[in-house]
Amino acid sequence: MYLLNGEIKRCVEFSDRGFQYGDGLFETIEIINGSPVFLNQHLQRLDAGCQSLLIPSPDSELLKKEASQLAENSNHAVLKLMVTRGSGGRGYRMPDVIHATRLFSIHPYPEYPADFVKQGINIRFCNTRLGLSPSLAGIKHMNRLEQVLGRAEWSSPDIHEGLMMNINSNVIEGTMSNVFLVKDKCLYTPEITQCGVKGVLRSIIMQLANRFEIPMLEKNISKNDIYNADELFVTNSIIGIWPVKKVENQVYKVGELTQKLQALFLEFKQQDVYDS
Repeated sequence: MYLLNGEIKRCVEFSDRGFQYGDGLFETIEIINGSPVFLNQHLQRLDAGCQSLLIPSPDSELLKKEASQLAENSNHAVLKLMVTRGSGGRGYRMPDVIHATRLFSIHPYPEYPADFVKQGINIRFCNTRLGLSPSLAGIKHMNRLEQVLGRAEWSSPDIHEGLMMNINSNVIEGTMSNVFLVKDKCLYTPEITQCGVKGVLRSIIMQLANRFEIPMLEKNISKNDIYNADELFVTNSIIGIWPVKKVENQVYKVGELTQKLQALFLEFKQQDVYDS
C-alpha cells in the first residue's frame, strides 16, 4: 500500500526531483503491532535533513497521522517514508516555490536468521570508497549510489554486510548500517562529519552509552582499528544490533559490552512500543 501526499496511489510525477536528481530524503521505520517504532526520532532526523537540503519540512503531526494510517493493520513490517523537493523543471535550480512530495510505502519485514543477533554475522570490506561531502554528511538523502555499488561487490550468502571506507581510508559505516567497536572496554564509532549517515539507532546507542556511563568516543577509525577490536557490531533501525563474528580472516567474540547494549536497547525499544 502507498500513500502519496495523503492519497492512496503509487504514481509519482516524472518531473519529481526525487526521481530526476535524488533530491530528497528517506526514513526506514520498523512497525510492531501497528505502531511505527522510534517514529519521533525518525521524524526529527527527517526534519534536520530537510533543513540541510532547504526542503520545506512536512508537518510532523500530519506525517504521524499518515504513518499510523498505513501501519495500523501490520503486525511486523517496514514503513518507508520519502520526502522530495517535488516537481520543478529540468535544471538543477530549485523552483521558486517548493511543493514537497511525501510518499509512504509499507513492505514485509525481512526474515533474518535469529542467530545473527546472538552469534553474529560475517562481514567484509568494500572496495568502493565514499567521497567527501561535508554539507551532506549525516543526513539520509536519496543519493545512495556508493552504497549500491558497495553492496554489488558480493553475492555470497555467507557475507552479511560490507564495511565502507572514505577516500582517506577511514572506516565510516556499513552499506546499510553504522559500525561500533569495543577496545579495552571503551566504545568507539566513526565520526560522521565528512560523509556517511547518522543512523537513528546509532544516536540511540550513543544516548544509552551516555545514560549508563559507558565510555564512548567518536573518532577516525582505521582498518587496523577494526582488526584489533575486542568486539565489533553493526546497527540500523530494522536489524537492531548485530554482533560481528568475522571480518575477512579476523574472528571476534560476542562480548559483554555488546550483549549489555543489546539488552539495554531491547528494553528501550519495548518502552517505545509500549508508549506508542
